[in-house]
Amino acid sequence: MRKSHLVLGLGLLLGTANAMAEDPAPAGDAAKAEAPAKEAPAPAAEGGGKAVKYGSAGCGLGSIFFGPGSGFVQIFAATTNGTSANQTFGITSGTSNCDASAPATSAKNFVTTNRVALAKDISRGKGQTLTSLTELAGCSDSKAVGAKLRRSFKVIFPNAKVSDETVSDSVVEVLKSDATLSCSNLG
Repeated sequence: MRKSHLVLGLGLLLGTANAMAEDPAPAGDAAKAEAPAKEAPAPAAEGGGKAVKYGSAGCGLGSIFFGPGSGFVQIFAATTNGTSANQTFGITSGTSNCDASAPATSAKNFVTTNRVALAKDISRGKGQTLTSLTELAGCSDSKAVGAKLRRSFKVIFPNAKVSDETVSDSVVEVLKSDATLSCSNLG
């Protein structure tokens, strides 16, 4: 309980520090200070052209509490996402700043981000990360996806030192190779 208070307190402190760090207009430029500032266009999301709603910690409650800022604030966002275990649910349900209609590359990003949990679930042929991947990839049946990936475990994870990129590419190729899975969002 103390850790959560500490994390929230530090997050609020950093959020306040970021807000106060913005320089006000110089005193001689009162007319400029009163004029509405022209907002810069929001950066486009990878592959989509949509505005970015979260930083490097990803979507989840952390992105709602701490926003898309960069740097140290993202550590708090990632900690919040990890300790509240909400990111997978948000990705699956399209809540918590997790866009259900994210770009097709999100299946690969999901595999890379959740590699350890996904490896465990693939080895069993079932689990929450497989369910989330199934929905994210637009596949029709989570059980069929789990069974297919389980049979392909040695192809996906040929050794312990295989790169994240190779794993994500292998998962997508395995899903693409089976038309009966009807995966519609693999890019």
